[in-house]
Amino acid sequence: MSAHNLSRTSPTPQLRHNGENDSVTDGDMYPSRVSTPDPTRTTPVRTAWTLPRYTAPALMLLPSLLFLAAFFALPSLGLLSYSFLTQAPDGTIGLPLTLEHYGHFFGTELYSHVLVTTLRISLITTALAILLGYPVALVMVRSHPMVNRVLTMVVIAPLVVSVVVRTYGWQLILGNGKSGIINWLLISTGLAKTPTAFLYTDAAVIIGSLHVFFPMMVLPLASALGRIDLRIEDAARTLGATTWRIFRKITIPLSLPGLTVGCTLVFSLTAGSFVTPAILGGSVSQMLGMLVDQQITVVYDWPFGAAVAMVLVAIVLGVSIVSIRALDRRKAVSAP
Repeated sequence: MSAHNLSRTSPTPQLRHNGENDSVTDGDMYPSRVSTPDPTRTTPVRTAWTLPRYTAPALMLLPSLLFLAAFFALPSLGLLSYSFLTQAPDGTIGLPLTLEHYGHFFGTELYSHVLVTTLRISLITTALAILLGYPVALVMVRSHPMVNRVLTMVVIAPLVVSVVVRTYGWQLILGNGKSGIINWLLISTGLAKTPTAFLYTDAAVIIGSLHVFFPMMVLPLASALGRIDLRIEDAARTLGATTWRIFRKITIPLSLPGLTVGCTLVFSLTAGSFVTPAILGGSVSQMLGMLVDQQITVVYDWPFGAAVAMVLVAIVLGVSIVSIRALDRRKAVSAP
């Protein structure tokens, strides 16, 4: 074979001059064997089949949701439907649908008075819980750990005792005769000559409700106050702010989430309470919960009792929705 043919069939490495040394690269020697990987090409990876992300939480919530649907949602829907039905003279309940029960409730002065009494007692109880709850919550959060534990137990301890037992205790304390503890003390010390009527008044219901639902205000407030950075108050105090101004401008705005939750709980529970107004208020300070029980168990007027119950539920849901909206609006304003 000639040298000419060898030069045509045998590739010869080409030399590259890189300044000082000459080198031969593999790409120049074997250009057809070099392959550049495609970065857009992915190799399929086989993975084991897994449950969707929210399947496990949904399965955990399923028993609770079924329980609430069976024992809360369905009875509530049944009560709502009863409020629009008509009760025949023989006691049967059925069609036609009517709004007469709601019109009878709002158009009768007696029932309107019960509604106003419920709102008044609930608002006053909530306001007193705020006034008494802030000092207690501040002491719980900013005192010595031992004082914190003791005060927390004092606040929570009444929850262990039944509401009925506590309310009967207040009945003994607020008794109208000389057997009432307060009246006995007033007469014994000469501050009063005749017994004062404390029992079966709005004040008695407010005192009993405040004692029952006071922890529902203190605990959310203490939780919110515990998250406030004390350095903010120290900075305001350094700049010359008074204690009242610090409380009004810093403590209250930063504790609004806990205050909103506490107000919602106290107002809703007071408006829907039955035991406390029945024992301490009697027929004088009647509230919506007592009216529902009276219409269903005494008068046997299920449609009207259901209408009263729906009014009570609407009040509680309205307060809850307003509080949630207020919290969301505050979060939106404070967000950067």
